[in-house]
Amino acid sequence: MNDKGSSSVESVMKVNAPSTWGIQAISFAVWILICLKVAYESLVLMNVATLDKFLYEVYLYYNPVFLMSAMVWLWGVNVYVFLTMRFPYARVFELDPNHVSHQEIWKIASWMTVAVITSMTAYLYLYSHGMVSMAASQPVLLYLMVPLMLGLPLDMFYMNTRFYFLRTLVRLTFPIQPISFADFFVADVLTSMAKVLSDVERSACRMYHRQVATVAWLNANDTCGGHSIYIPIVLAYPYLSRLLQCLRQYHDTKDKSCLFNALKYTTTFPVIFISALKYHVELPYWFSTLRPLWVLCAILNSCYSFWWDITKDWDLGWMSGPWKPVKQSLRPTLMYNQPWVYYWAIGSNMVLRAAWTYKLSAHLRHNFKTVFLFSFLEMLRRFQWIFFRVEIAALKLSSSTASNPLSRVTSIPLKDIDSETEHLLSGLNHDV
Repeated sequence: MNDKGSSSVESVMKVNAPSTWGIQAISFAVWILICLKVAYESLVLMNVATLDKFLYEVYLYYNPVFLMSAMVWLWGVNVYVFLTMRFPYARVFELDPNHVSHQEIWKIASWMTVAVITSMTAYLYLYSHGMVSMAASQPVLLYLMVPLMLGLPLDMFYMNTRFYFLRTLVRLTFPIQPISFADFFVADVLTSMAKVLSDVERSACRMYHRQVATVAWLNANDTCGGHSIYIPIVLAYPYLSRLLQCLRQYHDTKDKSCLFNALKYTTTFPVIFISALKYHVELPYWFSTLRPLWVLCAILNSCYSFWWDITKDWDLGWMSGPWKPVKQSLRPTLMYNQPWVYYWAIGSNMVLRAAWTYKLSAHLRHNFKTVFLFSFLEMLRRFQWIFFRVEIAALKLSSSTASNPLSRVTSIPLKDIDSETEHLLSGLNHDV
């Protein structure tokens, strides 16, 4: 009787799920439009002479959290594609069977987006109406809310997922244990968000020194200014984490390719720190010595990283060996079927790898609009990279399962994987 009753409830939920999502999507769109209207009206009231300077400050506080929200949206798209193509991504990441679906990831992203847009609108409205102290509290409250929500010790708001993410952040910060796929995967994603992390540091610094909604940021040599030594340190943090992970992997496996991967991340540090030196040396010395050295390091890192993406992370043979038939010039097994997808990924990755240097270089970050564009393009490159990196992990998992008789006995049957995929695509709520 209980089974029958639960089946009825599940059927009702499945029927109502699309309509519920439709109502939520409409509500989300309406609220965003209202916020944008209020924000535009607030900007109209401001002094035109100082508008660009004020917009830079708005960018500084809200650009990091907005891009974080965008990355969650993109991750939801990744998961949707993995599920529809029957990728065993849950096994790749060693996730609980009730892990969050793509719809729940988009739900989290929508709430993050609403929080960011609402806070920014309140900031603009209050500042334009002369309530500066209340305006200054808006980004502070937003930045306090993020860690509080992540660490909330209550069985709500996907507690297991939040804690899984926090544990991964701790492990990648202190890589003293064997490295899992999730550990280096998250660290790789953070390398694409290095500029976001440096903006978080600058914003937190200004909040600590009570410089929110002021013009103190105009002095680049200020404690929280654009010439701060902490900026390159924070930019380097994700790459240092990946470097240490590679060394740990070499310690565990004795695989020399881990050392070559570590070398790739090592080539990032000269790009970051030589660029930052521009504001701490004489200009003639910068143009005569450091700038050519920076260009050389940037080219080396971009080429090395591009080669590693294609040949190692994606395991595509396009850059090595003689010419072969179309599919064989990439790799024998292509889970996305269409070869042109892979050639598009190779070409776009090459272009965006070159653009990557822009956002890491302090001496190029004069126009915040351009920096925002390049930061977002790097996130799109990482979003694309994820598809092929998880594809390779899934192929290796399938290969190891097929070659190990014990794994074949203990592996999940295909029908169970299919039923799990259908369960996740159904749009029902999950706890993890």
